[in-house]
Amino acid sequence: MTVAGSSPQPDAPSRLRAYVVLGKLAFYDYYLAAFVVIAALPASRLDNPGSYVTLVLYFAGYAGVVAASATLDDVTGIRDGSDERNYAPEQGALRDRSRKPLLSGVLTAREAERFAGVAALWGLALWSLTYATAPDPPLWAAFALLAALVSNLQYSYGLKLSYRGGQELLLLTPGLAVLLPFVLIEGSVSGLIWTETLLVGLWSLMVSIYSNINDVEGDRQVGRRNLATLTTPAGYRRVVAAVHLLEPLTVAAAIALGAVPFWFVLPMIPLYAMRFQQARSGLARGEVLRARLLGIKLHRWGVPVLVGLNILVEHV
Repeated sequence: MTVAGSSPQPDAPSRLRAYVVLGKLAFYDYYLAAFVVIAALPASRLDNPGSYVTLVLYFAGYAGVVAASATLDDVTGIRDGSDERNYAPEQGALRDRSRKPLLSGVLTAREAERFAGVAALWGLALWSLTYATAPDPPLWAAFALLAALVSNLQYSYGLKLSYRGGQELLLLTPGLAVLLPFVLIEGSVSGLIWTETLLVGLWSLMVSIYSNINDVEGDRQVGRRNLATLTTPAGYRRVVAAVHLLEPLTVAAAIALGAVPFWFVLPMIPLYAMRFQQARSGLARGEVLRARLLGIKLHRWGVPVLVGLNILVEHV
């Protein structure tokens, strides 16, 4: 399904803004992990200018990967009609249609595909350069970068992995923005970084699992197979509740295994209180889009908490 725009051809600045929105280039949440990585690096790496070059190259390439993945997701959404249903005008500011320029007809699906192709090549080129110039990259990191690139591009386009039961697993991949740049610089991964990779991935997932409740009927109509479409509403609420529990369980397991100190949990307690508010809004009151917005805010608040913890663990 496509949407034909009846309005006059938009000017160049409007089209440029549309591409920025389409590729989520202004959605900075994906790149906050850079501060987590910097705070976790040992002092010897922080004194090396090459560490910062690696960080800049990695996240510049990541912007291309995100832009390509988000754009191709919208191309699929406009063609199968799911975005038209999931972003119905009556949802208002909680699901802003202005973030979907293909719905308004400012850009066409073919233009979006060309943009995605350029963004994907940008991501591939910069991630290749990142690995080639990184201070101490292990071989497995090259395969991890390639797997992250390919899986993101195939999220809802091509193989459509998110339509075939892989959505929730792929939604955890933003956590790799902690793991991959750290290992490219340091050459190894600490228990602290494994813990924070899982936490950042879960924070991303705990935004999207509420979107899936809102989108379940539209996703079912286009044959998307995820946990929301494959379970009953009550069953999916139990899944969401279980995902909420994974966050404190991850920290508890890390403490038990000695990956982080016992006091690591203390600064997390305010986040857990906010997470309870998210669950109450989404699961008890059925305000799933408000719960989604709370998840975004929690991700943003969680990053400075991790930065502070990393400074205490690694540098104090």
